Amino acid sequence: MNSKILIENQYFGCIYYYLSLFKYSNIEIESCEWYQKMSFRNRCILYGSNGLITLSVPLEDGRNQRRLIKDVKIDYSAPWHQRHWKSIQSVYGKSPFFEYYASPLKGLLEKKQIFLFDLNTEIFYWLKKILKIEGEISFSETYQKDVLAGVVDYRNKWLPKNFQEEKSRFNYPQPFEEHLGFQHNLSILDFLFNEGPYLSALRDS
Repeated sequence: MNSKILIENQYFGCIYYYLSLFKYSNIEIESCEWYQKMSFRNRCILYGSNGLITLSVPLEDGRNQRRLIKDVKIDYSAPWHQRHWKSIQSVYGKSPFFEYYASPLKGLLEKKQIFLFDLNTEIFYWLKKILKIEGEISFSETYQKDVLAGVVDYRNKWLPKNFQEEKSRFNYPQPFEEHLGFQHNLSILDFLFNEGPYLSALRDS
């Protein structure tokens, strides 16, 4: 296992994001950056009967705000968390592992965290336990444009504009694959509900 990876905090991040974490004994979460729009910090991508579905967490002051990631607040003026849950339930309700994770996941959304970073952090720890990611977690104390030697910088490695450009590493059964084809590197929820917690078996992919 290598030493350290520096990576941003994602909202139910993509599969390769979590797969990369198995290779490092130390996982440092970027907590001192400015909020960056058009990223997985406040969105995830699922796979429904009509194709890919993007779920976005609305933010107070919108996506163009200039604010530290730890200070970005979630906008609850509309019940987005209920819509997210209904979409997840609609897409994965009949998937093999849905019943195992539905209740705690719904609880995460209903908790109504004030800050986006806190929501993502709670999601991260929940998934870390389920997926059995062993690396020790820390949070950056300053922003580093260029990281120190020996640290792998994976910040913004996967973005909504490029998350499927990387060649597919593996396939697994997806409910709509027969009609729409296999879709790789979706939200970790797609793998979790269809395959369970066994991502570690693919750590060398």
